[in-house]
Amino acid sequence: MPFDNIVAVALFMGLFGLLILIALWPGDKQGKKVLRRWGVDDPSPSDLAEAVRYLRRRRFWYPWLYLGLPLLADAAGVRGDSTSSILATLLVGALIAEVLAQRPRKGARREATLDRRGVRELIPVWGLVTYAVIAVAAAAWIAVNQWWAQLGVAAGVSAVTWLVILLAVRRPSTGDSVADAALRVRSARVAAGLGLAAMVTLSIPEVLNLVSLILVVAGFAGWYHLAHRSRAEAARSRAEAV
Repeated sequence: MPFDNIVAVALFMGLFGLLILIALWPGDKQGKKVLRRWGVDDPSPSDLAEAVRYLRRRRFWYPWLYLGLPLLADAAGVRGDSTSSILATLLVGALIAEVLAQRPRKGARREATLDRRGVRELIPVWGLVTYAVIAVAAAAWIAVNQWWAQLGVAAGVSAVTWLVILLAVRRPSTGDSVADAALRVRSARVAAGLGLAAMVTLSIPEVLNLVSLILVVAGFAGWYHLAHRSRAEAARSRAEAV
């Protein structure tokens, strides 16, 4: 792609990301919505403040990533589209946020917990199996077609995904333990879903075929179910909290 076209695409994506940032800059309403979706029915003011900080820490990076990632992809010779750019931005934004969250804020109240914390406490077994099956199938399909650049990117996507998950596991606890656990679970599951969707977009050829279509449908279905709690999960969470 000519340099002027690359710059035009990057500027367009950067402007798009900036508009999204302005429109979706989170406040208490969004923080409450996120906490309730992930099992905190009656969040306290400190919980809301933590949730808003959590969301802002992610969304702040979106415009700059929208601007830079298309340039990096083109320089690396990796084909992509707007969907790939969006998924990559969300995933890298999550990584930056988790890295920054490893250092607790000054004056933050930390709480010890007796609950065991590991990957399986954040992502259920069905989610881990879903991720593994679809990701391996996508990587195998990419390798069969000898799309080596895409295979390298897929390996990078998988590494970033698991780094976000592991950082969510070890992130220092702050605020109420229930709200902290809810945001931690959200980080891990959303990252797994984004990573899965990004993997399958790399398996799409110029002319869509049946195998790629199945992978894309499976990947985006897995993303949806990983990144959203079902009613059964919500009911079970409430029952355990009583």
